[in-house]
Formats: sequence, C-alpha cells, structure tokens
Amino acid sequence: MPVSLKTPFEDKRFALRMALRLPIVVSGRGTDGAAWSEPTETDDISTLGALFQLNQTIEPGESLYIRSHRPDGVPVEVKAQAVRIVPASYGTSRVGVSIQEPKDGWLRLFVAWIADDNVVEGINE
Repeated sequence: MPVSLKTPFEDKRFALRMALRLPIVVSGRGTDGAAWSEPTETDDISTLGALFQLNQTIEPGESLYIRSHRPDGVPVEVKAQAVRIVPASYGTSRVGVSIQEPKDGWLRLFVAWIADDNVVEGINE
C-alpha cells in the first residue's frame, strides 16, 4: 500500500492559487461579542480561500465575513473560516481562510479577476 508524504494541511491546500492584491473588508465578532471590521488586501487568492494580513486578533476556526468586488463592480460577500494564523510584521497576523459559503460567489470572483488580469497582460504585451 503506497504511503503519502503529504500532510493533511497540504492536501487541503490543493487549489488554483493566484498572487493578487485584491481590496477586501474582513469582519467578525470579538471574544466579547463586539462586531469589528477591517479593510485589508489579499496576498493571494485561490478557488477555495485567501491569504491576507489583519491587525485584529482572531483564533483558528473563527468565522469571518469577507466583502469585495468583481472587476465589473458587482459586490461579493462570503462567509469564511480561519484555518491558519501566523504572526507577521508590526503585530499583524497572516490569516489563511477557507471559504464556507457561498462558494460559487467566491469562485466567480476568482475567475473574474483572473480573466481581467489576463486581458490586461494581453494588452501590455
């Protein structure tokens, strides 16, 4: 029987990923129940999630809401779960999230930005 050398985390990260600085607004609730909201931008996005920096302290497994816009201006809002939190510079954290719902809304956002990026690259070549 073959043995897999991949960790469960590596298996979960198998998705088309793109380095993209996409403006987003992340919101959630603190441990005291108070709502918070923080504008930031993605470091990269994938068909299943995103990586970005936050000043807000959060815990793995915490539910977050992410708002953004497609290149045509259509707003997108999704629910996500924090799956990876790594300390970053100046007291921030790099947060990896998995999109929970609606996954098709996030996939449309991802595809729209890839298509838009390819159009721009084609014009500049």
